[in-house]
Amino acid sequence: MRVNETFLSLQGEGYFTGTPAFFLRLSGCNLKCLFCDTHHQSFTEMSEEEIVEEASRHKPRHIVITGGEPALQLTRSLVDKLHEAGFFIQVETNGTLPLPEGIDWVTCSPKAAPLQTSPQGGRLSSVDELKVIFMGDGTDPEAFVSPLLGGGLVRLFLQPLDTGDEERNRIILRDTIAYVMQHPKWSLSLQTHKLLGIK
Repeated sequence: MRVNETFLSLQGEGYFTGTPAFFLRLSGCNLKCLFCDTHHQSFTEMSEEEIVEEASRHKPRHIVITGGEPALQLTRSLVDKLHEAGFFIQVETNGTLPLPEGIDWVTCSPKAAPLQTSPQGGRLSSVDELKVIFMGDGTDPEAFVSPLLGGGLVRLFLQPLDTGDEERNRIILRDTIAYVMQHPKWSLSLQTHKLLGIK
């Protein structure tokens, strides 16, 4: 399995903000987003057993599998091995590819509205949390809310885009808060790890 990096930190975004977690970042993505702030191309080959062993060295039993796009590599056998080791598994995905069964929490951060099928085919059918990046470009976040997200309770989070420009970020944050206040089924998500200066 191509692993970009592993690290221990607090979940910085969405429903589990502040939760201690082991992060497994898998290499590669099926999309090319201009605003992507993750360098996920490099990798080290690790077996599933090595991944579980590395994760098990740490106290948190919450693992966040992210990327890139983890659905390109994630297997049911790794999910099963992590469960056997006592982990709660959260996956962060762009929603264009199906995921293996057995994942405890799926966070979908779509990058095109509505959720689209990727060139590889297939797509996500159910999520626990929808985290939409608010870009201030006139796109209505409601366009991302799809009947394909399943019949259960889906938590909706709106997260301001970090453009790298302080003044632009202030405007986007202002507009994100204004949208949430007018559409209270959405909650504000901030990249608190950046605010705290941690990974």
